[in-house]
Amino acid sequence: MADAKVIPFDDDRSRGAAVQRPPRRRSAGSRRGGEPAAVREVQPLPGREIPQDDVPVTREEMPPARPQEAGLERRIAGGLAFLRRRLTGDYEVDDFGYDEELTDQVLMSLLRPVYEKYFRVEVKGLENIPSKGGALVVANHSGTLPLDGLMLQVAVHDNHPAGRHLRLLAADLVFVLPVINELARKAGHTLACAEDAERLLERGEVVGVMPEGFKGIGKPFSERYKLQRFGRGGFVSTALRAGTPIIPCSIVGAEEIYPMLGNAKTLARLLGFPYFPITPTFPWLGPLGVVPLPTKWTIQFGEPIPTDGYPPEAAEDPMLMFNLTDQVREQIQHTLYKLLVQRRSVFF
Repeated sequence: MADAKVIPFDDDRSRGAAVQRPPRRRSAGSRRGGEPAAVREVQPLPGREIPQDDVPVTREEMPPARPQEAGLERRIAGGLAFLRRRLTGDYEVDDFGYDEELTDQVLMSLLRPVYEKYFRVEVKGLENIPSKGGALVVANHSGTLPLDGLMLQVAVHDNHPAGRHLRLLAADLVFVLPVINELARKAGHTLACAEDAERLLERGEVVGVMPEGFKGIGKPFSERYKLQRFGRGGFVSTALRAGTPIIPCSIVGAEEIYPMLGNAKTLARLLGFPYFPITPTFPWLGPLGVVPLPTKWTIQFGEPIPTDGYPPEAAEDPMLMFNLTDQVREQIQHTLYKLLVQRRSVFF
């Protein structure tokens, strides 16, 4: 029988090829050197280290939670804290009824998907709204239902770099409707009167007004994007008294959400409404007719018109108010035409 060739262990290790012998079976109670196998410390072979994956990990050494899990936990904790404050009454509202926490946490969260996904609103010129101090935003009004005011509020709330809030002035009808009245107050809306507007401006708030009123949202589809009369210029007088800038704002896309083809005036008088719209879908489709068309919106804030350079008695000058009102109206109308020319489609 030929002699077996013996390969030295040291030579194999120098070549990087470790030769391992098959382990011998030992019973669970077997001993070596008087030490039970179950508690014997495992020693690494010479030249080898125990892989890090095999080292037991203690609770203190566990990796931190993933960002998604941590974010979910924070949202749940925040939601529970919000509910607790609501149930205990531990929240604040101002003297106009504005509930900032409810607006931020609930109302804006409900409106945001409509703003971002349904109308896909594009905002321009937000830098024209000052980071601090009062400002009066004056916008066109349209759409049969006043959704443009709500989208305008979301645009300022979600996109302004200083996180400013828009306090809208609303018509009397808003504050006599059940449920709508309470929600409007909570969202920061207040009655469209000079006294309330001036108080808000003097506090340094951003106030929004739509001088066309019901004449704007209730006009027929054939007159879309043609501004109606701006009233008597009361918003100009308010801005002059407060010394705050006037910021013209143009909204494109709202005119087509409910194309108003007719007005049932008799029914409107019976219901106490300023108009009763007839559209291609309402009232023919019932509740489905209230769903707006998914048009593409653009909101552009124009350059501010300063008022702090006028003397205090300027607020009583009818000619000055007329000129400034006409200037604001013309700037909004010109921007509307410009945006319509740039628009590719009503829906895209």
